Amino acid sequence: MLKGKVPLVIGIVLGLFAGLLSMFALKAKEREIKRGWNLREIIVAAQDITEGTTLEVDMLAKRSVPELFVTKSTIREKDLDRIIGQTVVVNLKEGDPLMWFHFQESHGFEKLSSIVQKRGRAITVRVNQESAVGNWIRPNDHVDILGAFRDPSSNNTIVSTLLQNILVLATGRITPASNINLIPENERNYGNVTLLVLPEEAEIILLAQEMGTLYLTLRNPDDLSQQAERKRITLEMVIQGDLTKELSKIRSGTFIEVVKSGR
Repeated sequence: MLKGKVPLVIGIVLGLFAGLLSMFALKAKEREIKRGWNLREIIVAAQDITEGTTLEVDMLAKRSVPELFVTKSTIREKDLDRIIGQTVVVNLKEGDPLMWFHFQESHGFEKLSSIVQKRGRAITVRVNQESAVGNWIRPNDHVDILGAFRDPSSNNTIVSTLLQNILVLATGRITPASNINLIPENERNYGNVTLLVLPEEAEIILLAQEMGTLYLTLRNPDDLSQQAERKRITLEMVIQGDLTKELSKIRSGTFIEVVKSGR
């Protein structure tokens, strides 16, 4: 009796299996149809905006659109803070999606030579986070250049300030014309800095870079002072402590406490 039911059981199992396959196939087809139609939040103009307008929050709105129509040029909700205060270079109608190419150029000059002053020379030095003040240096900042070398006569390491009050032309590919707010965070890091120097200073930097390690120190933009007498700092001077005591007195009479936020 059980033997006669086996084909029926097998048929039911095969039918269920076929049904499951059909259901999975339909689900896959449904996902394929829906692909690209999931909604994403983008930024659009909340009103007509004329060319040359500096954007404010109330000029913009959020809108949900299918992701099929969202490209790398489309400004997403997460990018809103980066475009506030930026200037548009095209006319926009209410409801128009905002695109990155609607703003002033974000990557600066096409030719760096256009900002190299006459009698000046641009030279690039290798840097990392430690030698470039944690990558806080920006174009148009002023820096001093320090060099750490091995003294060939004594084989001791010495450190000296080589050049002072040097203008930064570029950090990586970012120049003074670059719109830093429109450049993604991961593109703001750099491994070199380009400086404006005299031809003779370029020779000093090149030799120093080949013979030792260069470090940049960042200046206040209003500090144009020059250190008249530059000492070569050695490990022996640091250990003796006389110099550090002298500098401590100068520092205490020069700097004020940086006021912390919320105080």
